[in-house]
Amino acid sequence: MIRNYFITAWRNLLRNKVFSLINLSGLALGLTCSLLIMLWIKDERRVDGFHANGQQLFNVYEREYAEGEVGATYATPALLAEEMKKILPEVEYASSYFLDQNIFRVGDKIFKQQGAWVSNDFLEMFSFPLLQGNINNVLQDPANIAISRKMAVLLFGSPAKAIGKTVQYSNKENLVVTAVFNDIPANSSLQFDYLHNWQQFLHLHPAEAKWSGQIAQTFIQLRKNANAALFGPSITKFLDKYYTTQGPGLRKELGIQRFDERYLRSKFSNGVPTEGRIEYVKLFSLVAIFILLIACINFMNLSTVRAAKRTREIGVRKVVGAERGTLILQFIGEAMLLVFFSIILSLVLVQMLLPLFNHITGKQIALPVAQPVFWLQLIGLGLITGFIAGSYPALVLSSLRPVKALKGVLRFSNSSVNFRKGLVVFQFVLSILLITGTIVISKQVNFLQTRNLGYTKENLVTIPIEGDLDRQYAVLKQKALQQSGIKSMSLMTGSPTGIGNYQDSIIWEGKDPLYRPTMAVVSVGYDFIKTMGIQLLQGRDFSPAYGDKENSFLVNETAAQRFGFKSPLGQTLRLEGGEQGPIVGVVKDFHLSSLHDQVEPLIINLSEKGWGTIVVRTEAGKTQQALTLLGSLCKKLNPAFPFTYHFADKEYEALYKSEQMIGTLSKAFAFLAILISCLGLLGLAMFTASQRTKEIGIRKVLGASVARVFVLLSGEFLKLVLVAFVIAVPFSWWLVHQWLDNYAYRTELSWWIFAAAGIVALLIALLTVSAQAIKAATANPVKSLKTE
Repeated sequence: MIRNYFITAWRNLLRNKVFSLINLSGLALGLTCSLLIMLWIKDERRVDGFHANGQQLFNVYEREYAEGEVGATYATPALLAEEMKKILPEVEYASSYFLDQNIFRVGDKIFKQQGAWVSNDFLEMFSFPLLQGNINNVLQDPANIAISRKMAVLLFGSPAKAIGKTVQYSNKENLVVTAVFNDIPANSSLQFDYLHNWQQFLHLHPAEAKWSGQIAQTFIQLRKNANAALFGPSITKFLDKYYTTQGPGLRKELGIQRFDERYLRSKFSNGVPTEGRIEYVKLFSLVAIFILLIACINFMNLSTVRAAKRTREIGVRKVVGAERGTLILQFIGEAMLLVFFSIILSLVLVQMLLPLFNHITGKQIALPVAQPVFWLQLIGLGLITGFIAGSYPALVLSSLRPVKALKGVLRFSNSSVNFRKGLVVFQFVLSILLITGTIVISKQVNFLQTRNLGYTKENLVTIPIEGDLDRQYAVLKQKALQQSGIKSMSLMTGSPTGIGNYQDSIIWEGKDPLYRPTMAVVSVGYDFIKTMGIQLLQGRDFSPAYGDKENSFLVNETAAQRFGFKSPLGQTLRLEGGEQGPIVGVVKDFHLSSLHDQVEPLIINLSEKGWGTIVVRTEAGKTQQALTLLGSLCKKLNPAFPFTYHFADKEYEALYKSEQMIGTLSKAFAFLAILISCLGLLGLAMFTASQRTKEIGIRKVLGASVARVFVLLSGEFLKLVLVAFVIAVPFSWWLVHQWLDNYAYRTELSWWIFAAAGIVALLIALLTVSAQAIKAATANPVKSLKTE
């Protein structure tokens, strides 16, 4: 019996080649999109999931309540990890973590690598296996360093040859390689090529060995018998005895988050990390479901209307004793067969598209064909798709009465016709939602990249300070400014997009000395405001002409408002780290990082130390000329290190890499959703034209014009699209509002966005059905009347 069903199903597919091809194409495209999204979501969810102690690993974050507002950050005091391990019995291991980039030299080989300063417990906590070395004494000595396999090969040729060898770090220290760890996997949110002793970091940066600053991330591993649900609330007041200066209206707390949840939920809401990339996972999960539903609806509609050609077959089967349940199984089986072919085709398409998909998403995804779980999931997806796609046609066809079926009579009831129309409407509702979302995402990405940031990012170049460049800065600046192409130059602690990464507790006049909220602090040199293109609202810039040498302050508008001074100029600020001086000016708010968050209070401190970056303003059109000059000067003044630089506008664009990826994928998936919908619409148009052949012939004999017949045939479908548009608008408005709520600064939602989505859907539907409508309208009426 099963063999007969299979033969019948195969013959039906061959007999109706056009409809079968449309169904196969629609389902294959839908499954391809769903598979790609499923692989991407799986890859997102597996980030940081490979650590053996994942159940006990936690990220510690700091939460601050100040005058009714709450803020939170992963940046914590440099001393926190060691103290938590010493005081809290539930904590088995603890480590600080601070990313760094530096130059390494071995003989004539010079490489710049990214690494981290960590505590001794780090490799006990995280599953980064050692290829060489003893885990018990990897970082015991401040002069030790652990490097990755890749770095060992670059510097020494192999991991085994690296052990015991000496590398020169930052052209200053000689470090001994005591361990080589395996290269960090791509699905790790922590990426580094060397590990350095945390105590050495505190020795080199004694000003950071305090409780007030927020500089390091803190990771802890709880003991296996510890209850995380109880431990989390128990440490909220852990900082009280270290922050003895919290004062009225200010409170600082600790919180913990499972480390493997941080990648997807790293954005804080009301002081708790609950949002982040998980929003993209939810978004594309919906997109996958939408596209698969559109493909299934195509199948349901086309299979149902195609039933007119199978009525006699159904009648014969019923007369010879076929029961309704048997017919239902047959038709669902036919759907499953088509789904089976669609899955094979979709796997081929996925394999072809993966290189492009990986390029867009920045992933290294591969089809996990060797994993049984993947095939089980694929079979499950196929069964669900086949059941959804085949159930309605099976119910309709199996309900035909034998007598009418044998006469070849098939009249769909009003409810059946309306249901099919409803499915078409639902298809286009989903398509219009995707089109609207794509327009809004593109508009928001453009808004983010073109909004005035409060400083001029174009023609701004940053040069990392390495080797002797800090000591040679005065000479570099003097010589550079004498040449054409360079307008100004200054210094700062980090990069323009990293302003706000360092925070300190602030004390100011007129406020309770115990009230010391945390604010972003950036140390800079002379001409910083001029070089960045920041607007000065009050007072003056730093200048040696006024005797400014160190510890004078500029503040942004938000900080000035927080201080509550009637006139901030001349007021004294003091940082917990010891820096103290007057406010000499107020600058217009500028964005510290991305536009996801509101502008925060910022303290700009004139300093003679702690610099990490040279900032250069070039003349428009002369940037390459300026870079050639700077490269030549740096080679003379700092010959041991290669000249490296970055463009500030490119660094800013990198902040929105995720949004750009989402925008590109949304366009692609919206296009495919429309294409799948159009395949179904084309099939329905073909069927409708064939069913109304005689009616069209009579109308033409009675004088109906080609245009009239065209409107008659296409108008029915266009009405369905208009209904879909009316339904889709409120839903799409709500959905895009939900997405835009992730941004502190966002584009306006204009009426034309929704109108454009509707017009696009309408035009595409019109183009799809017009060919069939014109073909039917221009047919010879004599031939049309001979069809019955």
